[in-house]
Amino acid sequence: MNNWFKRNGIHLGIIVFFVVLCFVYFAPAFQGKVLMQSDVQKAAATQSEIMKYKAEDGKAPLWTNSMFGGMPTYQIWLKYPKNITTHVIDVLNASFPNPVNTVLIYLLATYFLLIVLGMSPWLAAVGAIAFGFSSYNFIFLEAGHSNQAMAIAFFPTILGGVILTLRGRYWLGTALTAFFVAMEIRTNHIQMTYYLFIALIILMGVELYHSYKDKTLPAYWKSLGFLVAAAILGIAVNAGSLWTTYEYGEYSTRGKSNITTDSAQPNNGLDKDYAFQWSQGVGETMTLLIPNAYGGASQPTLDDKSDVAKAIMAKGADVQQATGFAQQMPVYWGPKPFTSGPWYFGAFVLFLFIFGLFVVKGRLKWFLLSATVLSILLAFGKNFSLLSDLFFNYVPLYNKFRSVEFNLVIASLCVPILACLAIFEATKPNVDVKEVIKKLKTSAYIVLGILVVMIALPTLLFSFKADNHQDFLNQLNQVAGGDANFGAEISKALIDDRISLFRTDAFRSFIFIALGIGALWALINKKINMSLGLIIIGVIILVDLWSVDKRYLNDEKFVSKSIMNQQAQKRPVDEFILRDTDPDYRVFDTTIPTFQSADATAFHKTIGGYHAAKLKRFQEVIDKQFTSSTNQDVLDMLNTKYFITPGKDNQTASMQANSTACGHAWFVQSVQYAKDNDQEMLGISSFDPKKEAIVNREFEPLLKDKNVGVPSNGIIKLTSYHPDLLKYDYSIDKEAVAVFSEIWYPKGWNMYVDGEQMPYFRADYLLRAAVLPSGNHKIEWKFEPRSYFFGENISLFGSILLSLILAYALYRELATKRPA
Repeated sequence: MNNWFKRNGIHLGIIVFFVVLCFVYFAPAFQGKVLMQSDVQKAAATQSEIMKYKAEDGKAPLWTNSMFGGMPTYQIWLKYPKNITTHVIDVLNASFPNPVNTVLIYLLATYFLLIVLGMSPWLAAVGAIAFGFSSYNFIFLEAGHSNQAMAIAFFPTILGGVILTLRGRYWLGTALTAFFVAMEIRTNHIQMTYYLFIALIILMGVELYHSYKDKTLPAYWKSLGFLVAAAILGIAVNAGSLWTTYEYGEYSTRGKSNITTDSAQPNNGLDKDYAFQWSQGVGETMTLLIPNAYGGASQPTLDDKSDVAKAIMAKGADVQQATGFAQQMPVYWGPKPFTSGPWYFGAFVLFLFIFGLFVVKGRLKWFLLSATVLSILLAFGKNFSLLSDLFFNYVPLYNKFRSVEFNLVIASLCVPILACLAIFEATKPNVDVKEVIKKLKTSAYIVLGILVVMIALPTLLFSFKADNHQDFLNQLNQVAGGDANFGAEISKALIDDRISLFRTDAFRSFIFIALGIGALWALINKKINMSLGLIIIGVIILVDLWSVDKRYLNDEKFVSKSIMNQQAQKRPVDEFILRDTDPDYRVFDTTIPTFQSADATAFHKTIGGYHAAKLKRFQEVIDKQFTSSTNQDVLDMLNTKYFITPGKDNQTASMQANSTACGHAWFVQSVQYAKDNDQEMLGISSFDPKKEAIVNREFEPLLKDKNVGVPSNGIIKLTSYHPDLLKYDYSIDKEAVAVFSEIWYPKGWNMYVDGEQMPYFRADYLLRAAVLPSGNHKIEWKFEPRSYFFGENISLFGSILLSLILAYALYRELATKRPA
């Protein structure tokens, strides 16, 4: 036991150090406060119905009617209890408060990878800090992109497992790769997993080339076989979540269009303009070196000492007025609609990356460089359409994802790895010190030279004007009542402020790089010992990244739990509507951006909501029936019982009952056939939903042999509501077509009449309908997606197999080491 602690004491000490770092940075989290995350608040609102029934039933429903009329809960909130990684993540979340758990994984995962690469614990700790504290890793957390951050956190562990396998440690590498692939997929952010997969393809391509060159192809194919098996096992563990996601994807906004679209829009996948909306500017790459190169975040940062404030005070305004005006000025001037902060990798980290291009040899460098360059180019999106359009149009699944700037997550990992490899190579015992120092000087001339030019001549390459600068200038002139001089003066002052932010951070980066070069020079020349040198370098990197991270995720972002719980407060109008004992009706709230806000979903079943992957059919109805005007017939067929509208003062909300809502279900007098989806959409543009049903001809076989009539005094009523189970009683004297104000989704919804499953079809573009037999009967609508239930059984099998393989790999590893 003493020998074990002696061998591993340094690792344990570094782990403790990581925990202490998190305790210090996130001190409020350990004082009972919680991080105010906008996306988490949105998610909590969308999950309100799910959590209500989870509390009542002990398990979450698979369907919710809280937004967009109804949709599966797969991409909102759902547990997969037969998946072993679900329980591992639960333990991680329970062990440390949010977001400490994620940051610890950032650090530990990178530390593991760098140890696998043969680095000393001290150097691995430096690399872990460089990756873990990269600015956007913290910005993701501040925004509430928790799943995305967790997915990124597992990148290094997967890469470490792959490298172990490629180096011949097949069982251990395969077991760890399978486990961490399973963890990665379980975080449920497929976009991040997809980008990692692209990077791994590059790695395997580089390995294939060198294996061919070195005549070691048999070992390569063996490693590839083990890795494919690991990937399959990781996928099997997540069969429940992947199957449901894939199945739902075909019906979501990521799937094919159901109607004829503009020729500029894709028939399958996201609209390109939407997907590329958040594209990194080409010049914005400078933020990797200078955090405020493009102004930082979109949030106001100017104060009374800014040039804008001084310009306003020169017009006669007092300090408070000038400061208030300055804080409304957009300091971010990049091409994105808005941003929460820059992609900053650390000044000295980026310098080490450049240095690594000169001193690091071998295949790993070429993988890291290739992956970094590709991720940066893809992040440009619409600003580098030659490559982006190629990927969007021809690379499978690439057009399913938006915000292509997130490609930079790959560069954010590769840059610190090559930076650490640079230190590793430069400090080897038998290194040619003179040659290394020469390359160090060359790197310094390049990077510090760029910074000197940027400090001295910032406008040489940058205009410091946003793309909409002229519109901004016109707005300023309108504020001043047409005074053109006012707009020009304020605009110039704002540009001066942007230049000041740029210069300040450029000088800041210069200082950190100069300090780092000094420490590295001393280390290479053995003026200081390895441990001390790495500690100094680690402190330089940590102070640099820490101070930038604190601009975006700081103590002010934490609030007491009581304040957090006050965020979603019922308005008087909400209280009034909630007195309605009807369990299933919908609300149309126009006091908020109806189809871009989750606020109303916290209390009501709504027509609107917020979700990046809503059902495609519902999005098409929004586009066609609610963009230019509001279609009352569509609101009626969706059983919209209440409208919430702005009050006369525009400060309060008022309620109006909708007397024409169709109710839970009704019998129609006639069926109007539509030849295709376009005609079906056109049909609901103007019709009487209570009297007629618009039905696509693809469903005609379900009706043509039926003796469908108009029942006299037919009655149908909802008797029991549960998101996954709806019960009705009905009575009719002849067969009739009933339409239900429930969203049509054929992958799971089954209809039973007196316990016998019956066919149903789509009506009115969105809704479910069925031919019901005459008499008095009971109907049950059950949501029973095979993809979930059968997928969960596959997950259970995969979880058991993964556990056995992990145990066997660990046994082999320990048995191999016993003789030593």
